[in-house]
Amino acid sequence: MQKQEDQDWDLVIKGRSSLFDLRLGELWNYRDLLVMFVKRDFVSFYKQTILGPLWFFIQPIFTTIVFSFVFGNLAGISTDGAPKYLFYLTGITSWAYFSDCLTKTSTVFKDNASIFGKVYFPRLIMPLSIVVSNLVRFGVQLSLLLCMMTYFYIFPMKGSSFHVTSALVLFPFLVILMALLGLGLGLIITAMTTKYRDLTFLVTFGVQLLMYATPVIYPLSYAREKGYATLVELNPMTGIIETFRYAFIGTGEFNLLSLGYSALITLLILVIGVIIFNKTEKNFVDTI
Repeated sequence: MQKQEDQDWDLVIKGRSSLFDLRLGELWNYRDLLVMFVKRDFVSFYKQTILGPLWFFIQPIFTTIVFSFVFGNLAGISTDGAPKYLFYLTGITSWAYFSDCLTKTSTVFKDNASIFGKVYFPRLIMPLSIVVSNLVRFGVQLSLLLCMMTYFYIFPMKGSSFHVTSALVLFPFLVILMALLGLGLGLIITAMTTKYRDLTFLVTFGVQLLMYATPVIYPLSYAREKGYATLVELNPMTGIIETFRYAFIGTGEFNLLSLGYSALITLLILVIGVIIFNKTEKNFVDTI
């Protein structure tokens, strides 16, 4: 009988020897599983809804209308000369992708405890599938933004204007930053929720509050006038959203230093998140 050590195994599962033993190469080997989870997330979320994917359009449209009325008309907050609907929609589109990645990733352990406890696969596949599946919604909302830009180009609003800038070449980089920042923060939070369940209730509320510390409903110039620019600029999403808005409608501040700060903080949070996630996944089933 052949001894076990002489046999050739397709897969050998071993415990991690250190915090930095991340085994990221396994993610490529399980890419088919990643695709399957992406399809599952999309189908399961909308299969019992009447309007289905139309909600991708309905949510940003109504949010943009409400923001335009409340912050643009009632509060009279400036949009730096850009059409109000375009100004708010650019902020909503970019913020929605980041916040979706964060909130859905932050409950990965709790939502998938039954799967994690039955079969082995790289646990990082699950949060990555969330980030990828959210790209579908982001793409639909981006198409809505492009349609609205076309409308205001043909029928310009009096007293407002916009233009596409060369910063648009940074668009893929901005999407990656939003995805990785949401992923990193979500990994940190989901690891902490295995012991502190209260964080689950605070995440959605906290993300909503964080939006007001980000130039989504107001330009950075407005925060500077009120004396809060320094505080707002500490938020890594500020540089991303300002660049995103500047690229598409020419409004906002394009600052390489601010964008570099956002990229540095994103990378730092992502590394910390992946390390904490991999440390927690070894025994989270016992505490979840």
